[in-house]
Amino acid sequence: MAHAHFDPDTIDWQPFGEFPHFTFAIQHLDRQQRIADILFRFEAGKQIVLHRHLALNHTFVVKGEHCIYESDGRLRERRPTGSYTVSPASREPHREGGGATDAIVLFSMRPQPGELLYEILDDHENVLAEVTFEMLMAIEDARLAVA
Repeated sequence: MAHAHFDPDTIDWQPFGEFPHFTFAIQHLDRQQRIADILFRFEAGKQIVLHRHLALNHTFVVKGEHCIYESDGRLRERRPTGSYTVSPASREPHREGGGATDAIVLFSMRPQPGELLYEILDDHENVLAEVTFEMLMAIEDARLAVA
């Protein structure tokens, strides 16, 4: 039996605006069922922008260690490669990042109609941006139009 090797260098990673320390790659958008499957790559030893997950998220750590941080930067949780987590929507802000190496995490987001995916926050928890399923559709449509 042949074994496949996961090579993150073959993925078309995209930055998310000006926000540092992570990139993403949309894998599939089920527009009818409202399911977004997206790979995120979190840089090793770095924390991304403060945010809230406002929709149901299923996550699977494909590679590395996925670190979750409190809003003040304290480590809350470490998820090793192979970890699968189901997280309901939450108003609790947090940051994420990679452990000793970059982390690759598959997020399967399942928002209800009208429900936000994320709120991106500043360090004082003021909302900088809202991320919706429709925004992801527009990003994917623009990417496909160029390809």
